[in-house]
Amino acid sequence: MPLFLIERQFADELKLDAAGAAALREINDASGVNWLFSFLSADRRKTYCLYEASSAEAIREAARLAGLPADVVVEVSELRPEAFM
Repeated sequence: MPLFLIERQFADELKLDAAGAAALREINDASGVNWLFSFLSADRRKTYCLYEASSAEAIREAARLAGLPADVVVEVSELRPEAFM
């Protein structure tokens, strides 16, 4: 399945509790989107998230349903350092 890196910018600090995370999982599951990993900026206003999804449009639709920004969506390839040794 294709991998996508999503950059999200928030007006305020991101605060996500267990209930909010569960709601996001439900939306992602219904949209065929699988969250893999996230990085949160030091000021808690930007995230960089790695997802598996069938398309960039599936990512954008899940974000829209969740009320989250998806400012930049880029399809990426997996890069493993050992492949270059």
